[in-house]
Amino acid sequence: MAISAINGNNIIQDALLDTVNTAKVEKDNRTAFDSLLSSAINMYRTADDLQNAAEESEINFSLGYATSTHDLAIAQQKANIALQYTVKVTNKALEAYKELMNMQL
Repeated sequence: MAISAINGNNIIQDALLDTVNTAKVEKDNRTAFDSLLSSAINMYRTADDLQNAAEESEINFSLGYATSTHDLAIAQQKANIALQYTVKVTNKALEAYKELMNMQL
């Protein structure tokens, strides 16, 4: 029994290349990068604000100004989730950057 090669791969490959070549980027690269950078900075600011609010909540609770443990737990959980999300997004961005830098042209 002989195994023959599959023919016709060039048709699929040519169709994919035509699709990729005709795709155009609609946005300006500077605008896209600017919006990405500003959203990342806002994400860091939000995480920092939530960390500060949780710390303030802890201080108020320890000094006796606040008696609700629920509010304290909510503030801590919000800060924790925001920090975890920020770290994961940062790690993914660094991973993508390293992958781009390792590409050979």
